[in-house]
Amino acid sequence: MGDNSAKLEVGSKTNSLPVMNGTVGPDVIDISKLYADTGMFTYDPGFTSTASCESKITYIDGDEGILMYRGYPIEQLAEHGDFLETCYLLLYGELPTQGQKADFDNRVTHHTMVHEQMTRFFSGFRRDAHPMAVMVGVVGALSAFYHDSIDIADPYQRMVASVRMIAKMPTIAAMAYKYSIGQPFMYPKNSLDFTANFLHMCFAVPCDEYKVNPVLARAMDRIFILHADHEQNASTSTVRLAGSSGANPFACIAAGTPRLWGPAHGGANEAALDML
Repeated sequence: MGDNSAKLEVGSKTNSLPVMNGTVGPDVIDISKLYADTGMFTYDPGFTSTASCESKITYIDGDEGILMYRGYPIEQLAEHGDFLETCYLLLYGELPTQGQKADFDNRVTHHTMVHEQMTRFFSGFRRDAHPMAVMVGVVGALSAFYHDSIDIADPYQRMVASVRMIAKMPTIAAMAYKYSIGQPFMYPKNSLDFTANFLHMCFAVPCDEYKVNPVLARAMDRIFILHADHEQNASTSTVRLAGSSGANPFACIAAGTPRLWGPAHGGANEAALDML
């Protein structure tokens, strides 16, 4: 926190508000004691001028074309790393060593399967249901299967939940796609890396051999890296708000999923892909 402060005049009273200096981006005025001092709230629809928390994870400047994870430019991560390495960076705050990377990859790989009973959830959806509608329901259903990693105060349980979510989300997405086109679900293969496994689950069929195109796998991996985190956006804020009550983390993720569906958020990416 810097030594400077901001002054706010309310009637005849002047209030001194601390100014916190950001490492990158604009400084912020700490108004956490404003109500106690003045009896007033601030009014900022859409949080357009409000930072709801302190974060060291992601910095985005869309006008300047800047995206950084933990201080690393996205260009470096996309060129020299892969998606799971980026996930490790986001979760732990630093890039993994070779041994840490191998251990993390192994943990994710062995959590990619979902409970067999979950396959029955898909039959309750229309074949022409939007994939995001299916994702909301099925991701929420994960909370009914996992009760051993829901204590947000326990770092180990938080990490277990994070690994499970990273591992199972592409499996659920691939299953939603397969269901929409009437093809059987394809199980994940531990012999494939994260992105190749996703393509396998989306496009392989039991009656034919499918070989993942490495060029397409690398391109998809870079897309995953670009979308690994998106700062304090609508879906992130929703998940944090739901999680603040100590709710099951899978249910919290399900709460944030439909926010990504909206045309002003993830829906914009969908529209861009439609144009391409």
